[in-house]
Amino acid sequence: MDVTLPTTVDEAVSARADAPDAVLLAGGTDLMVAVNAGWLNPTAVIALRSVAELGQWRVDGDQLVVGAGVTYERMLREGLAASSPGLADAARTVGSPQIRSAGTIGGNLGTASPAGDTLPVLVALGAMVELAGPDGRRSLPMQEFTTGPKRTALAPGEMITAVRVPVASGPQQYRKVGVRNAMVIAVASVAVVLDGDRRSVGVGLGSVGPVPLAAPEAAVFAADAVDWSAGGPVLHEVDAAVRFGELVAAASSPIDDHRSSAAYRRLAIGVLAERCLRTACAPAVGEDAA
Repeated sequence: MDVTLPTTVDEAVSARADAPDAVLLAGGTDLMVAVNAGWLNPTAVIALRSVAELGQWRVDGDQLVVGAGVTYERMLREGLAASSPGLADAARTVGSPQIRSAGTIGGNLGTASPAGDTLPVLVALGAMVELAGPDGRRSLPMQEFTTGPKRTALAPGEMITAVRVPVASGPQQYRKVGVRNAMVIAVASVAVVLDGDRRSVGVGLGSVGPVPLAAPEAAVFAADAVDWSAGGPVLHEVDAAVRFGELVAAASSPIDDHRSSAAYRRLAIGVLAERCLRTACAPAVGEDAA
């Protein structure tokens, strides 16, 4: 097996051009599963761990830029977690400590599994995915990047370099449900992002469609239902969170498979969404917290 160790993005793109069939290796948590299962037998690997740009994150004005090589474990650290608590919440649910230390946000994106934990958060945040390839660099909206189960809009020779999201200006929530409490693949997952500056709500759904889904009708309803003028988002109407959950469930498109039924997924996504909104919003005066 040929192994290439680039140190810059340009070197990685050039190596890909020289060996179009080479496999990109970041954390390897998905790649090694495929190799060990016999689904993949690469003859050439481009190892990205030494590409410094991919392992960095920064705040750029009101935007957070997270390199594709940033691991789940780093997403949990104080600075990055404060800038994007939704990504931190999602990272916290991924696998074991060993997996979180190796797996990367770029790998989660590149695998494009409908159950990928960071993907609903990126949808809710309105993320832009930054790419580099033989024709230069470009950015794609998150919802254009994933095109189907395990499929992306990556052009030949392209690689993911970073994701760009707004710095948190309000509460962010991520929740999922699975067949056990730990190290679980999501049966259904949801992210809810409240932006106090724009007085808007973003919603992302996982494992309830062929790609991570948005729920625009639910998002508009929630933004209208929230009182943004009370020093923080407040829900005055007791039934608003319930209706929000119903609209999120209606936006889902689940299937029956070996992990769950479509009916359970639709029910679960609505309940999770309702709980996210209740938790993200402070109770109004005289009301109990949900």
